[in-house]
Amino acid sequence: MNALKSPDFAEADDPIALFQLWLEEAAATEVNDPEAMTLATVDEDGLPDARMVLCKGADARGIVFYTNAESAKGLELAARPKAAALFHWKSLRRQARFRGSVTEVSGAEADAYFASRARGSRLGAWASQQSRPLESRAALEAAVEAYAQRFGDG
Repeated sequence: MNALKSPDFAEADDPIALFQLWLEEAAATEVNDPEAMTLATVDEDGLPDARMVLCKGADARGIVFYTNAESAKGLELAARPKAAALFHWKSLRRQARFRGSVTEVSGAEADAYFASRARGSRLGAWASQQSRPLESRAALEAAVEAYAQRFGDG
């Protein structure tokens, strides 16, 4: 449990502890996805690229999120491992911004996260070709079904 209180934000010595408190408060007030954040990376031409992802944790390392290493964001982060993130909690009239270097979590941590996802979410991740044009909804659904058949009832 976090000993901080929101009114204490100006005196907070640990920005991650304050962020964790704000994230807890957002979880109680935001209707949808309090962990949603805009993640900005830079492409090979130096242009910013932003998209929504989900924060899966915050600790001394900073904020934690997961992505497919072969997605546009994965490739951009591999080539230029710096990013910015923005959380906006409208119900709290509050936002939090981060920017800095990005490092990969361990393989074991990534595997544990993937294993914790719902089966349908894992099937969708295997079947999708993140950041690549989608032939059709039917093709995606067929790929999900193929993975469901391949891996059985899980």
